[in-house]
Amino acid sequence: MGTFNYDLVKDPTYFNDNRVAAHSDHKYYASVEAMEQDVDNFRHSLNGLWKFHYAKNYNSTIPGFEKTEYCCKSWDDIRVPAHIQMEGYDVPQYANVQYPWEGREEVEPGQIPERFNPVASYVKYFEVPEEMEGKKVFISFQGAESGIAVWLNGNFVGYSEDTFTPSEFELTPYLKEGENKLAAQVFKWTSSSWCEDQDFFRFSGIYRDVYLYAIPEVHVSDVKIQTLLDDTFTKADLVIDTKATKAGKVKITLSKDGKKLQSVEETLAEESQYVMKVENPELWSAESPVLYDLLLEMMDENGQVTEVIPQRVGFRRFEMKDSIMMLNGKRIVFKGVNRHEFSSVSGRVVSREELIKDLVTMKQNNINAIRTCHYPDAVGIYELCDEYGIYMIAECNLESHGSWDISAEQTGDFSKVVPCDRPEWMDMMLDRVNSMYQRDKNHPAILIWSCGNEAFGGKVIYEMSQLYRKMDPNRLVHYEGVYHDRRYNDTSDMESQMYPSVEAIKEFLEKDRSKPFICCEYTHAMGNSCGGMHKYTDLTDTEPSYQGGFIWDYIDQSIYKKDRYGKEFQAYGGDFNDRPCDYNFSGNGIAYGGERDASPKMQDVKFNYQNISAKVEKDQVTIVNKNLFINTDSFDCFVVLAKDGKEVKEVPMETHVAPLSEETVSLPIPVQTLPGEYAVTVSFRLKEDTVWAKRGHEVAFGQGVYKVEAPAKAVKPARFEVIRSGHDFGVRGENFDVLFSYLNGGLASYRYGGVEMIQMIPRPNFWRAPVDNDNGSLMQMRCGQWKLASMYLSHKYPTGGHYPGMHIPEIEVLDDSAKITFTYAMPTTPATECKLSYQVYGDGSIRTTLTYDPVEGLGDMPEFGVMFKFDADYDNVTWYGMGPEETYVDRCEGAKLGIYRNKVEDNMAKYMVPQECGNKVGVRWASVTDRKGRGMLFTGDAMEFSALPYTPHEMENAMHPFELPQVHYTVVRVSKQQMGIAGDDSWGAKPLPEYLIKTDEKMEFTFTFKGI
Repeated sequence: MGTFNYDLVKDPTYFNDNRVAAHSDHKYYASVEAMEQDVDNFRHSLNGLWKFHYAKNYNSTIPGFEKTEYCCKSWDDIRVPAHIQMEGYDVPQYANVQYPWEGREEVEPGQIPERFNPVASYVKYFEVPEEMEGKKVFISFQGAESGIAVWLNGNFVGYSEDTFTPSEFELTPYLKEGENKLAAQVFKWTSSSWCEDQDFFRFSGIYRDVYLYAIPEVHVSDVKIQTLLDDTFTKADLVIDTKATKAGKVKITLSKDGKKLQSVEETLAEESQYVMKVENPELWSAESPVLYDLLLEMMDENGQVTEVIPQRVGFRRFEMKDSIMMLNGKRIVFKGVNRHEFSSVSGRVVSREELIKDLVTMKQNNINAIRTCHYPDAVGIYELCDEYGIYMIAECNLESHGSWDISAEQTGDFSKVVPCDRPEWMDMMLDRVNSMYQRDKNHPAILIWSCGNEAFGGKVIYEMSQLYRKMDPNRLVHYEGVYHDRRYNDTSDMESQMYPSVEAIKEFLEKDRSKPFICCEYTHAMGNSCGGMHKYTDLTDTEPSYQGGFIWDYIDQSIYKKDRYGKEFQAYGGDFNDRPCDYNFSGNGIAYGGERDASPKMQDVKFNYQNISAKVEKDQVTIVNKNLFINTDSFDCFVVLAKDGKEVKEVPMETHVAPLSEETVSLPIPVQTLPGEYAVTVSFRLKEDTVWAKRGHEVAFGQGVYKVEAPAKAVKPARFEVIRSGHDFGVRGENFDVLFSYLNGGLASYRYGGVEMIQMIPRPNFWRAPVDNDNGSLMQMRCGQWKLASMYLSHKYPTGGHYPGMHIPEIEVLDDSAKITFTYAMPTTPATECKLSYQVYGDGSIRTTLTYDPVEGLGDMPEFGVMFKFDADYDNVTWYGMGPEETYVDRCEGAKLGIYRNKVEDNMAKYMVPQECGNKVGVRWASVTDRKGRGMLFTGDAMEFSALPYTPHEMENAMHPFELPQVHYTVVRVSKQQMGIAGDDSWGAKPLPEYLIKTDEKMEFTFTFKGI
């Protein structure tokens, strides 16, 4: 084969040297018995410890290390699979659009960095397993980033690029008896790195499985399965195409649930096609992922079995009909997420346990689709999506965002756009299409092939789409980038856009309905986000051409790291001194990094994506079944009645609503007549255990609330005493006393049962710690005066004198209460005022009212409420309102009215950067108490409530959780409203107008607090 020429790494036309042709990812065994016992005599793992040498550049590698006579056994050890950056070499680097070398070195498209381009040299000493002797032997590198050169016993074996599909080579000519020396070099940056500018951490190394495999004399190297259904979906041709190394025989058996349905024996040629006629097949879908078992038994000409191939088959038909995407004849709606292959422990080396947790969490939260952003994943996810029932957009390894977002869009200069119309990139990109297609073609979960992501447009990507269509006419092709370059608009079978508003989608479809519309990325889930998501999912119910979207994205890309005091935290871009970087823009998940648990955002995702809607009234419920294929009687249905937050009864209810139908039925619980607030919840739950949830798991719900008013009762007012003085005003009752300070401008003391309750004078509050979406929309610039107003308002006016312009509070003593009102000047331009009044009753309750008269010229108000500080011992929170997760005015669709409890610290969501979190809407009452049950009770009319260990200003000043101060207080914020958190995107979109606080009219907010 000759020697390896490093200069070819810089050549876009050199990406495949002596690599085995791409093929299906099927498994094969020596016999049926071996298959049943999962004994694989044809495969031998090389995972584990390898010998390793790290060089900052190719010219600092060790010449001739690959030769047999050069002993590498004294080298350091490194684990395979792993990224070298996660094993102590180089550092992880997170970059979004910009190329990782920008600002460090001038590199033209196709060239590679020369000053710093880490090269990882690997060596593995091994002996050929006995069961492989006498057979052809190959090696498979399932993933190496981004180019790999391979030698065996000093012989150059081959080279491959494409980080995310297998690189396989035949080793037979170079093997010897006894010990063999396998050597590989992995280059971090190659010419193909220009097409791997995905929004992710940049790593390198051998990071997926490595194994030897042998083939028998009669071996099927490739299997292609098609399930061709007729228009009635009751008859199917199961078409099986094979490629074999040698002629022989094959026995084909189709089974389901262990029962043999058909079996035939046929002649096996080097290329063969077989067709099985299947009557009334059970169809595969995400709702009912029915799989059949296909078994191919290969035999030589003497009838001796040489190998067996098990293959799972899902009968389904996906097509475009009248510009609508249809699955098994029904309009499909994608309730999807983008999912990076990522682990906080090991980067893009994701364990099977982590993978299963992701898919279980998705299914439990009604997510029905994944877009593999923006590359092929390791093979395990595809078979699990077949089994669990998750639709897939399988995406090719292509993103070149940094080559066009400035040059092409702003200047119109296409000359540096990759791959665009440049012929030197054509073969590489077609090869990537073929490699992914061949590996993954037999998975029913894959409905759509995608050419890649954010790589502009042009001839090359159009030809990629055409190759998909040529190889696979039974799936559709996706590519969003034509939105930016319409020259080859037919590249994509559907109109795909990123982060359009709902109004923009409607406007587009008013003008062009030639294609169905999806959002391949939407409701950007960075930090505390996903506000207004229901607007999009509601649109799928009313606009047939809009067929759903894929949330960006599923999991935070964060990496375990320790701070200087040894405490673990979730690190993001810049935390590894990686520059250039894009800092915390990797934190866009609806699941946290680390343990991969669902974040509070998931509550609304689950509700918005549920397939059954229940519109509950006092005596009836209208059930809308959005499932395409299953009746609501597939689930148990229960009606739950709660009074004032406490469950009263739960009653089963039969439902039989057909797919894509609705029905109104009477509730089995009568309308209540006793005074109280009633919540009626209609809940649909699994009848049986599944692979992703146990029986009883709730898949959908609807809730209705009504009140039965009680007649007014005369209440004898409790006695109280007023104490007046020159500087203070006090009110005393049987169990409490309060003190208002003129000099300090507010409630200075509230003692209940002889214990001081408050640690700070309550203050009007108009600010929140900005969420990531606020940063993107420049909320701080628009609303900064409200932060000043919150921090620096005063009852004093700067007009001179010993107490400059101090405003003496207004006092009014009534028969049942005493009322004091403080007026605060706020340092805004123009100047503004607000009033905070306290009406103290004899039982110790204080009715509190905040008022504000509008002034023109001020920006949006983030919050309108009052902030308290209590001792941190008051760390138990109970509330009657919406829950159980945090809620906001634009993200509360999935919450239920009820009584909930947690700890103050639990309300600190684990967003990578501390920010506003833990809010609760629709709160009727809430309390913060110590372990003895003593504390403060707040009541109001559907108010918003928050109890956190920090003030908004403390949270705003921290870029990591470890930068927050030690906990000293419980900070309670009671508000009329906080503006929505937004989420259409994180770089400009404000909360929708209906979720902003109206500051153009007088504002008033009243609530009551009392010691308990």
